[in-house]
Amino acid sequence: MSGTRARAEVPTRLLVHALVREDGTVDAGELYEVAGILGMSDQQVRLCVKRLVAEGRFTHEGRGRKAVLRAVADATGAIAPDVGHVRHAYRQDHGLAPWDGTWHLFAFAVPEARRAARDTLRDKLLRLGAAPVQGGLYASANPIEDLVEAEARHLGVLPAVTFLTSEDLRIGTLREPRELAASLWPLKEIAARYDRLSTLAESCLEEMNGTEGGRDTGGAGEAGRGARGEAGRGVRGEANGPCVPEAERLTMAVELAAEFTRAMEPDPLLPPELLPHPWPGSRARELAATCWSRLAAPESQKPKPEREPGSLPSLFSLYGDVLRPPTDT
Repeated sequence: MSGTRARAEVPTRLLVHALVREDGTVDAGELYEVAGILGMSDQQVRLCVKRLVAEGRFTHEGRGRKAVLRAVADATGAIAPDVGHVRHAYRQDHGLAPWDGTWHLFAFAVPEARRAARDTLRDKLLRLGAAPVQGGLYASANPIEDLVEAEARHLGVLPAVTFLTSEDLRIGTLREPRELAASLWPLKEIAARYDRLSTLAESCLEEMNGTEGGRDTGGAGEAGRGARGEAGRGVRGEANGPCVPEAERLTMAVELAAEFTRAMEPDPLLPPELLPHPWPGSRARELAATCWSRLAAPESQKPKPEREPGSLPSLFSLYGDVLRPPTDT
C-alpha cells in the first residue's frame, strides 16, 4: 500500500517500544508486520528482541509471530513526547506565548576538578534550548532560570553559576534580535527537520484521503491503489472516509511519532519574533496534529476481532493527550 509515500527512519528498538500496548505487552505478529512495512528483516527484529530480553527490559512468551513481549518497566520513555516542551510549541504557534524582548543569560566557571558536573550542566543548558555565546556563557530567549538553578543545585555547583537578563544583547556588531538568533542557533538544520516532518505528515494524509475500500478516490494516485484487497482488515480514518489497513495505520503512527520527536527534541523553541517567516516548524506541527487526529480518531481505533479493547499501543494516548489545541490559560 505504501510504496510511494514518504518514510521516516525508525530504529528497531524504538519500534518495539512504540508498539507497547496499554496493558504493557507487544504482539509479536503486529511487531513483525509493521517492521516488514518499514523494510526491516525478521532476523533484525529477532536480534533486537533478544537484546531487549537480555537487558531485562522485556520478557518473552511463546514462539515466532504468536509470541508476546511484556515490558518489565515503563517502556514508553523512548517514544513519549516531552509534554511541556510540545505544549509550549503549540502555544507559540497560536500566539499565546509572545516574547517580552528579554534574553536570559547564564555564565559559569566550574573548576576542572568538577569536570563531570560542568559537562552535565552544559548538556542541561543545551537540552533546555540555550546556545553558547562564548566559553562558559549561554543565552536563551526563554525563562529557564528555575530549571537551570535546580540542576546546578543538584550538581552542587550553584555558587559557580551567574544568572542575568538583558534587553540589549549585542555580540560584536550584531544587536538585532532576529540576527542574533540566526547567529546563535542552527536554524537551517532545525528547519530541515521540520521540512521532513511536514513531508511525512502530508504523505500520510494523502494516503488516508486517497484510499477508500481499496480503490483510488481521485487525487492520491498510487497511494490509493495500493490498498486493494486489504480493506477487509482496515480501519477508517474518519466516518465514511478512507479505509487504511491496521498495520499501515500503526506504521504511520510510529513513523509520525519518531519524526516528530526527531524534529522537536533539538528545537530551542525560539519565540516567533526571532524566527524567519514563514517558519516551517509551525506548519509541520499543524500537519502533525491533523495527521495524528486522523490516526487516533475513534473510528480509527476499532479493534480487530482478536484484539481486546484497550490494547492499542500506548503512543496513541501519549500523543493524543499532548497534541490538543492549546488554550489561553
